[in-house]
Amino acid sequence: MIELLPVQGIPIIKPDDNLPAILLNAITPMSPQSGDVLVVTSKIISKAEGRFVNLRDISPSENAIALGQKTQKDPRLVELILRESTEVSRYAPTILITRHYLGFVSANAGIDHSNTATDPDTVLLLPSDPDAYAKQLREYLQTALNLTLSIVIADSHGRPHRWGTMGVAVGVAGLPGVEDWRGRPDLFGFKLQHTEIALADMIASAATLVLGQAAEGIPAVLVRGVVHSQRDGSAAEIYRPVNKDLYK
Repeated sequence: MIELLPVQGIPIIKPDDNLPAILLNAITPMSPQSGDVLVVTSKIISKAEGRFVNLRDISPSENAIALGQKTQKDPRLVELILRESTEVSRYAPTILITRHYLGFVSANAGIDHSNTATDPDTVLLLPSDPDAYAKQLREYLQTALNLTLSIVIADSHGRPHRWGTMGVAVGVAGLPGVEDWRGRPDLFGFKLQHTEIALADMIASAATLVLGQAAEGIPAVLVRGVVHSQRDGSAAEIYRPVNKDLYK
């Protein structure tokens, strides 16, 4: 049985806060067990890293101004999106989809206004290197707790051809980002030929039911009962390469 255990008592995170220590203090009373997965929102990591940007400090380029007119978006925000991206994938009025420098495709390069600051011009960038942060956080917590723990850093993304956002993994440590099930037998003994499971995304999506999207105030969830191979993967392995991306 899978359990989703909300991590309580985490304060509003500020730049330079010792987030690993804060998370350790919050989960220790929950008696974490070896094999648990700690899912942490990308937002509190970005806040600890000081990834805030005030749009008043951004001077948009001609390209950003032109794209802002086409998308009906603030050209200062468009400029910031372009700086965080390697290419524009699609755009339309109110929509700007790009390939982030980390490798995934998403709206607005993952730049967020919600739950960021009282100043409407302040936005928050994604963590600079979520996979690296996940590995460092895992090492810190495992050493402190003397147990085996996996980490998933979750963000909210939309999907091609479907409405609505869902939780996805942008940082992973201690479990496969994608688990290969090819060769496993099905109910009738036939071997699976093409099945690869987006394990980290599934965990992030399940945890997002508890993390929420608005004023829930739960930035971390302890997930218990996930069975997986012991391969240590990454979020980077989930991202489809450009030459295999039919929607680029």
